[in-house]
Amino acid sequence: MQQSVRAGREGDVLAVVSQSGPTVSFYDAAYDRHLGDVQVLAEPHELCFDASQRLLWCTNTYYSGYYHANSGRRSELTVIDPDARRVVEVVDLAPEHGPHGLALDSERGLLYVSVEGSQDRPGGVVVVDTATRRPIGRMDTKAPGPHWFVVSPDGTTGYASNKEAPFVSVVDLRTGALTGTVEVPGSEGLAVSRDGSRVFVAAPYGSFAGRTQRPPTGVRVIDASTTEVTGVLPVDDVTFPVHVTSTGKVLTGQLRMAPAADSRLGRHSPGRLTVFSATGVRLGEVETGLFPLTITSSPDGALGYVACVMSSTVDIVDLESMQRLARLDIAKRDEPGAHGLAYIPKAS
Repeated sequence: MQQSVRAGREGDVLAVVSQSGPTVSFYDAAYDRHLGDVQVLAEPHELCFDASQRLLWCTNTYYSGYYHANSGRRSELTVIDPDARRVVEVVDLAPEHGPHGLALDSERGLLYVSVEGSQDRPGGVVVVDTATRRPIGRMDTKAPGPHWFVVSPDGTTGYASNKEAPFVSVVDLRTGALTGTVEVPGSEGLAVSRDGSRVFVAAPYGSFAGRTQRPPTGVRVIDASTTEVTGVLPVDDVTFPVHVTSTGKVLTGQLRMAPAADSRLGRHSPGRLTVFSATGVRLGEVETGLFPLTITSSPDGALGYVACVMSSTVDIVDLESMQRLARLDIAKRDEPGAHGLAYIPKAS
């Protein structure tokens, strides 16, 4: 009888976006076997799994390219049945465009989608009813490019990171009103602690023009009660993704890059996954593929998954031993490759 590579995960699935695929690929979480692909619209970015509906949401952000270098912004979300591995519906958010970050409030059946601004309107967050799969509201973030969005555990407060704007937007999800901003020097990924008391924000905004005269890199720690930065988790390189596991560990992905005349995305060396405790103690780090862009973890918090867009790989890391267990190669047509991730537990 064949033994599982990771016992207890039989039937669980890891979903991975290939941005240039353009596909969502599915892998057996126990054996790392490739189970199949779903073709989607161009430029898929992030994923979010809704366990109550057993549906996988995927943002389609641009027609080609990426932030600041694209041929136009899309307006669609692709809804996928991960068990049957088929597209259920394409939801058009027009006139909103550039959907990217996804955050789910499963208790209230709401999906929050960050969207980019235009000349006559700032960026914001669209609210989607997960039962009807239709948008039911929109909140302004007062910034042109909100890219990631997270929700407090009690579902009352949302936080949007903004690439160029020098602040994190704070939104009251009960009223839909912007209630404040937290000063940071441009930001990338962000995550909320398990108790909702702190928000971890990667700053400054990742630039491919080098690090000349840029603010110090780090993960800013925001006190949710005062909406003030109270500390910094130290990292050595530009950080994009930030993720908090079910056990409270803070996972951050750093990329090492230099400007390159032959690539708009720069020249990359292997990246790094750095892990901190819930109290900010540095627990260890692991080398990753090129340009870690998205991080997720298993529901029990034991495993970390790091999608690296330039090498188009996913590193699977044991978060206790800090050892890399496996590396998945994600098919791509061109650069960039692996992007969004979602862990899908087997149906009960």
